[in-house]
Amino acid sequence: MKLGVLTVSDKGSKGEREDLSGKLIVEIIKAELKVDSSEYKIVPDELQEIAGALVDFADVKNCQLIVTTGGTGLGLRDVTPEATLQVVDRIVPGIPERIRRVSLEKTPNAMLSRAVCGTRGKSLIINLPGSPQAVRECLEVVLPVMEHALELLEKGSLECASRRNQSETKKGVRDV
Repeated sequence: MKLGVLTVSDKGSKGEREDLSGKLIVEIIKAELKVDSSEYKIVPDELQEIAGALVDFADVKNCQLIVTTGGTGLGLRDVTPEATLQVVDRIVPGIPERIRRVSLEKTPNAMLSRAVCGTRGKSLIINLPGSPQAVRECLEVVLPVMEHALELLEKGSLECASRRNQSETKKGVRDV
């Protein structure tokens, strides 16, 4: 699997702030999933630069998983969700819904997140917040489904129901 990590930060893109969140994403995902290679980039909070980097990661560099960090809040320059929606073919609402739900148990500020998730071709694009702590918490939520999601995108379809039924039958659970 090839990973793309895009940090969206005006200060980070100017070298005025170290990017802890992007580096953390690479570290966590490499520890949890089989990553053959990765791409990493920092861009300012500019809609077209974000969209361009996402397209480059998906279409040119063939990253199967693209994770953004930053630009998902209510700030006037927070445009990562808009850039993502501009380039995805289909949205995947369950991922950000679940992230927000779990995050709300930790902070009421989670309801201010505008993060989105979607697919572009065989790439899955997920927006995460900009803080390292939020990145860690959000990845804990999504990592359990990543292998399955990426396999579905790669193969186009899987016999999920028959696999589940076989697994349940082996455990002694029968169909109702």
